Amino acid sequence: MTSTAAGAFGFASGLIIQEFGYDDDVDDALRRAIEAQTGTELVDEAYEDVADSAIVWWRAEDGDVDDLTDLLVDAQANLDGAGVIWVLSPKARTTGAVPTSEIEEAAGTAGMHATSAAAMGEHWSGIRVSTRKR
Repeated sequence: MTSTAAGAFGFASGLIIQEFGYDDDVDDALRRAIEAQTGTELVDEAYEDVADSAIVWWRAEDGDVDDLTDLLVDAQANLDGAGVIWVLSPKARTTGAVPTSEIEEAAGTAGMHATSAAAMGEHWSGIRVSTRKR
Protein backbone atom coordinates (compact mmCIF):
# COMPACT_ATOMS: atom_id res chain seq x y z
CA MET A 1 0.00 0.00 0.00
CA THR A 2 2.78 2.45 0.82
CA SER A 3 4.48 2.05 -2.56
CA THR A 4 1.07 2.71 -4.14
CA ALA A 5 0.76 5.84 -2.01
CA ALA A 6 4.25 6.90 -3.08
CA GLY A 7 3.13 6.49 -6.70
CA ALA A 8 0.39 9.05 -6.09
CA PHE A 9 3.08 11.72 -5.76
CA GLY A 10 3.95 11.30 -9.45
CA PHE A 11 7.68 11.62 -8.79
CA ALA A 12 9.92 10.40 -11.61
CA SER A 13 13.27 8.67 -11.39
CA GLY A 14 16.19 10.98 -10.67
CA LEU A 15 14.20 13.79 -9.06
CA ILE A 16 15.53 15.57 -5.97
CA ILE A 17 12.79 15.81 -3.33
CA GLN A 18 13.26 18.21 -0.42
CA GLU A 19 11.58 17.29 2.86
CA PHE A 20 10.26 19.77 5.43
CA GLY A 21 8.80 19.06 8.88
CA TYR A 22 10.50 15.73 9.53
CA ASP A 23 9.81 14.38 13.03
CA ASP A 24 9.47 11.06 14.87
CA ASP A 25 5.91 10.52 13.61
CA VAL A 26 6.57 10.58 9.85
CA ASP A 27 5.79 7.49 7.79
CA ASP A 28 9.23 5.95 7.25
CA ALA A 29 7.83 3.33 4.86
CA LEU A 30 6.39 6.12 2.70
CA ARG A 31 9.72 7.97 2.77
CA ARG A 32 11.57 4.80 1.68
CA ALA A 33 9.03 4.24 -1.10
CA ILE A 34 9.61 7.78 -2.41
CA GLU A 35 13.37 7.20 -2.37
CA ALA A 36 12.91 3.90 -4.21
CA GLN A 37 10.66 5.59 -6.78
CA THR A 38 13.09 8.45 -7.45
CA GLY A 39 16.31 6.52 -6.88
CA THR A 40 17.58 9.41 -4.74
CA GLU A 41 17.59 10.10 -1.02
CA LEU A 42 15.28 12.80 0.32
CA VAL A 43 17.15 16.00 1.15
CA ASP A 44 16.39 17.99 4.28
CA GLU A 45 15.36 21.59 4.95
CA ALA A 46 18.99 22.74 5.03
CA TYR A 47 19.57 21.66 1.40
CA GLU A 48 20.79 24.74 -0.47
CA ASP A 49 20.62 23.61 -4.09
CA VAL A 50 17.61 23.43 -6.42
CA ALA A 51 15.06 20.68 -5.72
CA ASP A 52 12.54 19.25 -8.19
CA SER A 53 9.67 18.90 -5.70
CA ALA A 54 9.04 18.96 -1.96
CA ILE A 55 7.09 17.17 0.72
CA VAL A 56 5.95 18.99 3.85
CA TRP A 57 4.91 17.04 6.94
CA TRP A 58 2.43 19.37 8.70
CA ARG A 59 0.48 18.81 11.91
CA ALA A 60 -1.98 21.05 13.75
CA GLU A 61 0.57 21.65 16.52
CA ASP A 62 3.18 22.85 13.99
CA GLY A 63 1.52 26.25 13.79
CA ASP A 64 -1.29 28.21 12.23
CA VAL A 65 -2.19 29.07 8.63
CA ASP A 66 0.37 31.89 8.56
CA ASP A 67 3.15 29.50 9.65
CA LEU A 68 2.21 27.03 6.92
CA THR A 69 2.09 29.88 4.38
CA ASP A 70 5.63 30.89 5.34
CA LEU A 71 6.82 27.29 5.03
CA LEU A 72 5.22 26.91 1.59
CA VAL A 73 6.95 30.10 0.42
CA ASP A 74 10.27 28.75 1.72
CA ALA A 75 9.72 25.37 0.06
CA GLN A 76 8.76 26.99 -3.25
CA ALA A 77 11.89 29.17 -3.22
CA ASN A 78 14.08 26.08 -3.68
CA LEU A 79 11.99 24.49 -6.43
CA ASP A 80 12.96 24.24 -10.05
CA GLY A 81 10.21 25.83 -12.15
CA ALA A 82 7.34 23.36 -12.36
CA GLY A 83 8.05 21.51 -9.11
CA VAL A 84 5.14 20.67 -6.84
CA ILE A 85 4.80 20.55 -3.08
CA TRP A 86 2.88 17.84 -1.27
CA VAL A 87 1.57 18.85 2.17
CA LEU A 88 1.16 15.72 4.28
CA SER A 89 -1.10 15.92 7.33
CA PRO A 90 -2.42 13.27 9.71
CA LYS A 91 -5.69 11.84 8.40
CA ALA A 92 -8.94 13.54 9.38
CA ARG A 93 -10.29 12.84 12.86
CA THR A 94 -6.84 11.84 14.15
CA THR A 95 -4.45 13.68 16.45
CA GLY A 96 -2.70 16.48 14.60
CA ALA A 97 -5.08 16.52 11.63
CA VAL A 98 -5.23 19.81 9.73
CA PRO A 99 -8.42 20.82 7.91
CA THR A 100 -8.04 20.83 4.14
CA SER A 101 -9.42 24.38 4.13
CA GLU A 102 -6.39 25.58 6.14
CA ILE A 103 -3.96 24.03 3.67
CA GLU A 104 -5.90 25.55 0.77
CA GLU A 105 -5.90 28.97 2.47
CA ALA A 106 -2.14 28.82 3.14
CA ALA A 107 -1.49 27.79 -0.47
CA GLY A 108 -3.61 30.65 -1.80
CA THR A 109 -1.91 33.21 0.41
CA ALA A 110 1.47 31.88 -0.77
CA GLY A 111 0.43 32.41 -4.40
CA MET A 112 -0.21 28.72 -5.08
CA HIS A 113 -3.23 26.47 -5.21
CA ALA A 114 -4.20 23.01 -4.02
CA THR A 115 -4.86 20.78 -7.01
CA SER A 116 -5.58 17.30 -5.67
CA ALA A 117 -5.69 15.11 -2.58
CA ALA A 118 -4.68 11.52 -1.89
CA ALA A 119 -4.39 9.06 0.97
CA MET A 120 -0.70 8.65 1.76
CA GLY A 121 -0.08 5.52 3.77
CA GLU A 122 -2.04 4.40 6.80
CA HIS A 123 -1.97 7.62 8.84
CA TRP A 124 -1.35 10.51 6.43
CA SER A 125 -3.26 12.42 3.76
CA GLY A 126 -1.65 14.54 1.07
CA ILE A 127 -2.65 17.75 -0.66
CA ARG A 128 -0.79 18.61 -3.88
CA VAL A 129 0.13 22.29 -4.09
CA SER A 130 1.48 23.94 -7.22
CA THR A 131 2.34 27.38 -8.51
CA ARG A 132 -0.55 29.28 -10.03
CA LYS A 133 -0.60 29.36 -13.82
CA ARG A 134 0.14 32.81 -15.15
